Amino acid sequence: MQITDVRVRKITKEGKMKAIVSITIDDEFVVHDIKVIEGEKGLFIAMPSKKATDGEYRDIAHPINSETRDAIQKIILENYEKA
Repeated sequence: MQITDVRVRKITKEGKMKAIVSITIDDEFVVHDIKVIEGEKGLFIAMPSKKATDGEYRDIAHPINSETRDAIQKIILENYEKA
């Protein structure tokens, strides 16, 4: 799996959310609405989610393992810093 495109839309208003990101995987699959969030330990990503009927938020798309999540987060945060 290769991330072939990263599009960062920075958020200028105050708050913990710093950007909304779209990534393209292998020039064939796009994931929109990944959020870059400022946490207590620094920046991290939150995958796209929606509110379920029980009030909980559930990820719509997400990596299956931590290695993949770390790779996606690294690429997104590198592009966020450049934007």
